[in-house]
Amino acid sequence: MEIRALKKKHYKEVARIYQDGLDTGIATFETSVPDWKKFKKKFLKTCRFVAMIDGEVIGWCALSPASKREVYRGVAESTIYIAANYRSKGVGRKLLEHLVIASKNAGFWTLQASIFAQNRHSIYLHEQCGFRQVGVRERIAQRDGKWHDNILLEHRNNIE
Repeated sequence: MEIRALKKKHYKEVARIYQDGLDTGIATFETSVPDWKKFKKKFLKTCRFVAMIDGEVIGWCALSPASKREVYRGVAESTIYIAANYRSKGVGRKLLEHLVIASKNAGFWTLQASIFAQNRHSIYLHEQCGFRQVGVRERIAQRDGKWHDNILLEHRNNIE
């Protein structure tokens, strides 16, 4: 497996994997995959990666800004999606570990994740990569007419 910068040429496969995540109903409050233009606007240009095997994209990750305020320029929210047939095979861990290191090198001091309480696999993955639970947002929003709690996790990069 290799990890590369996420480029426009990868987006068709990235969008398919994103849709697979949406279809689970517990990956995000989003209900549709954005087009490439909206995707580029949503996620920071830095720290966008794909995991690949034999030229096939099997997972992706990216950062989005936690705030537009300058004081929070080093805080970002992490997003990660793995193709259904590659879940629970170590791909997510390698990709998220790569994202953590790249984020530190890019000057981010905190990564945040907001994960549906039912998405135990994602919570476990984040904890295995050094994230810690810092709170719960109870009934924060609805998806398909159902209220969901989000578990808040953070990873603190040791930046001085």
